[in-house]
Formats: sequence, structure tokens, C-alpha cells
Amino acid sequence: MDATQHEQATVQLTLTPQAAEQVRKVFEAEQAPTATAGLRVGVMPGGCSGFKYALNIEDAPSEDDQVIESEGVRLFVDSFSGQYLNGVTIDYMVTMQSSGFTFDNPNATGGCGCGSSFTV
Repeated sequence: MDATQHEQATVQLTLTPQAAEQVRKVFEAEQAPTATAGLRVGVMPGGCSGFKYALNIEDAPSEDDQVIESEGVRLFVDSFSGQYLNGVTIDYMVTMQSSGFTFDNPNATGGCGCGSSFTV
């Protein structure tokens, strides 16, 4: 297969330093292989607004994944999710009531109060 048959648009995806620190803590806790492991960032149908985000630690990328590096962390993005994740910034927020990853998605036209699903 030549390069023209397998080209896909490059996804711009960013982790903040706080998010990267939390991901590295999870890598360490799960004893993920440092040479190949990464954070799978995905979008799945569902949630109260149509799509929801998914984050998973994986030992290695799949064959058709785009591998992006941000803040020293490898991010794995499949082609379906990539179309919805371009330009997204992932942060890690701590408030008095909760903590967790947040998504700033310039592609979203709407969302829900929980912040974990969106509309395009």
C-alpha cells in the first residue's frame, strides 16, 4: 500500500501539563510499558448530547491509529474519533466537589451539564 492510499488528516490534540501529569500517574499505577503505551482518546456515540469521550490506557497503538505526542505523552486516535477531536484540548481540573479530565472542543456545537458529552 502506498502513502496516498492510507493518508488521513493530521489531528491536532493537546494535553495540558496538568492532564499529562495525571496520565503519567495512571501509566505508573497500571505499570504500562513506557516504550509503547499511550492514552487512547476516543469519541463514541452516546451520552445525553449524542457523543461521549472515552479515555483508556493501552499498551500499544492499533495499526490504523494516528499517534500524537503532547506534553511527552503518546495519544492514540482512531480515524472515526479523529474527525471529532481535531483542535481539542484535554485538561485535568480539581474543584472542591470533583476532579477529572475536561475537554475543550472547538468542534462541539452543544453539550450537556455533565461535560462528558457533546453535539456536533
